[in-house]
Amino acid sequence: MKWHVKQRFSRQGALWRWLPAVLLVTATVAYLSVDWIVAESPSALADATYVGRAACIDCHQAEHSEFEGSHHDRAMELATEQAVLGNFDDVEFERLGVVTRFFRRGDEYWVNTEGPDGAYHDYQIKYTFGVDPLQQYMVEFPDGRVQVLRVSWDTLKKQWFYVPPPDATDVRLAPDDPTHWTGIAQNWNSTCASCHSTNLQKNYDLDTNTYQTTFSEIDVSCEACHGPGSLHVKLAKAHSPFWDRRHGNGLAKLKSLDPTAQLESCAPCHSRRTEVHPNFRPGRPLSNYYDVSLLSPGLYHADGQILDEVYVYGSFLQSRMHREGVRCTDCHNPHSLKLKFEGNALCAQCHVPAKYDTPAHHHHKPGTLGASCVECHMPETTYMVVDPRRDHSIRVPRPDLSVAIGTPNACNNCHTMPYESAQWAADKIVEWYGEKRPDDPNWAKAIAGGREADPAALTEIIDSLNRPNTPGIVKATLCELLSRYRSPEARTALESALTSSDAMIRRAAISNVQVESLQKLLGVAVPVLSDPIRTVRIAAAVRLLNLPPSTFEGEAKLKLEAAIDEFKTQLHLADDRADAHIQLALLARRAGNLPKSADEWRTAMRLEPYLSGPRSELAQLLIEASAVPAEVGEEVEKLRREEIELLKRDIGLVPDSAEARYHLGRMYILVGDLANSEAILAEAHKLAPRDIHMAITLARVQQERFKNGDEKAFDRAVETLKRMHEVNPNSPHAENILRDLMQLRQERDGAKAGE
Repeated sequence: MKWHVKQRFSRQGALWRWLPAVLLVTATVAYLSVDWIVAESPSALADATYVGRAACIDCHQAEHSEFEGSHHDRAMELATEQAVLGNFDDVEFERLGVVTRFFRRGDEYWVNTEGPDGAYHDYQIKYTFGVDPLQQYMVEFPDGRVQVLRVSWDTLKKQWFYVPPPDATDVRLAPDDPTHWTGIAQNWNSTCASCHSTNLQKNYDLDTNTYQTTFSEIDVSCEACHGPGSLHVKLAKAHSPFWDRRHGNGLAKLKSLDPTAQLESCAPCHSRRTEVHPNFRPGRPLSNYYDVSLLSPGLYHADGQILDEVYVYGSFLQSRMHREGVRCTDCHNPHSLKLKFEGNALCAQCHVPAKYDTPAHHHHKPGTLGASCVECHMPETTYMVVDPRRDHSIRVPRPDLSVAIGTPNACNNCHTMPYESAQWAADKIVEWYGEKRPDDPNWAKAIAGGREADPAALTEIIDSLNRPNTPGIVKATLCELLSRYRSPEARTALESALTSSDAMIRRAAISNVQVESLQKLLGVAVPVLSDPIRTVRIAAAVRLLNLPPSTFEGEAKLKLEAAIDEFKTQLHLADDRADAHIQLALLARRAGNLPKSADEWRTAMRLEPYLSGPRSELAQLLIEASAVPAEVGEEVEKLRREEIELLKRDIGLVPDSAEARYHLGRMYILVGDLANSEAILAEAHKLAPRDIHMAITLARVQQERFKNGDEKAFDRAVETLKRMHEVNPNSPHAENILRDLMQLRQERDGAKAGE
């Protein structure tokens, strides 16, 4: 019995010895369970607020050290001794008679230059913009506008220079020109600010035409890329072993296997785009907030190479690197913005040097420009006079396309001797690599032909659309070009594109899909009003706006009204621009609110009085809205005469614009000047011989002039109709006008015979 008692107490002692461990494990499991179960609300990430970089430094000192002094850190700064790089020691810069003087008043930096009234004034420099290879300077006006001077500082050559607007390099800008440094094109609040500061709020007031723009941080700080950090800081201070089961670390996941979130966090500032909804945050779908520009003329060459400033993203979407899952941080340090490796070593992360970094591949002497990966595959284009930027479509050189469609090529950037033509370079490519290129950018000739509405290009456009490796941005561009072709093949291709998984393609498809009937349009477009992506829904709404509101009922009406509201939200983001109010005027007119439409046209004229278009539209609206058109006749005549002068100015600025001539020709019709109308429409038709609308209008004016007694106008009209038929043999317009013309001729001849 004593033995059993002793054994029992021995077991109890063992249990007591293990009890603390058991309790510790139990408490730990309970704590972890509670920590896992308790989580932030589902909306916590969406409700996060900006806390500033100071809240990040303690835990992220290494990243902050890399960030300090970077281009993002110095994107915008107060004009202080530490920030200003330019020479303000009472120096002058003269260009085309405009003298700009830079000087100091104590610790302040000042400039004396031509103001918006044409007179010279002293202006205090409030901010600097950028740091390398140029620095720009900004002036704040009493109405809250911040304007960027065109005279800038070259940080490499250490001298002042002038940044001209595109296509106006040798022109002295008038003070009321929108591209003058005090004009809308140089306005920081609406043009530059959102990409040079963090959490920018434009705060424009339309009634007073003033700004009260704010930002959380003056430059591109941590939260510009990672999103508002309040939830992240809260979770970090909670010292949870799991973080949060709903929101992870409380920031956008930019390092996941899918590179989309990271690319789309950079894209808002590194793309040519239009904002469609406010408050984009990293991790959210880009297409719900921005409409990225396609490969349009003036922005990109026909093969997709950069032409205007398009800021990387649209180029990178074309690349094989994008298709293979490469992301920005594979090449760039996200905090210092420096390249991860110098020279060809950067590309050698993926491309084996023994195969690619050798004369057997590049056929140039090692160490020369021709042996540099980026010189051949990412050629530079210089913007803002001194700022070279590389093309991120990362393509193979194609001198053969230079021969065929006139696009540039990297070979002839270096090889510029008289005998080193594009054909010479193309022959070298064939000699080195053979006739067939495995990475042939098949879409170049398709886009080039499509831009000209060349009938022969239709097959190439559809073939490129059907190729699985054609990039989405290219397919979307091809969908836009298909709108120029009226054929069953084009119609089928566009309808097929409506089902694409790529929102960019769906948006382009619904904007350009061809239909044979109203019922077909409704059947195609109404379902798209429920698309999960905002830009696609807006495009569907815009496509349906030409239909009377009475066309829609029930659920279709509700969906259309919701999409129109989204479109209005987009327009009000650009309340300080005339184009937004032009669209609002059209929406008001569609709704039958003609006074509201007239107000919007007048607002457009008030904001940008130099713009052609609003006056002619307002004149037409006044006639329609007036019970007695004669009562508005004087104002209508004044608006039309003003419009004529603006269009004549436009033609002077863009001499090869067929569209400006077409609009001017129509305005001459409205004021009864058929002679000038025919002359200017003939010029438009010559510049755009495939445009059926221009040809029809010209033929009708010539017909009217013949009717009014100009006998030679008959022959001119017949010649116009003949050209119309040659370009559009399937169009009935030429035959119909010719029939009317011949009937008029018979009536004229019959009248003469009866005299």
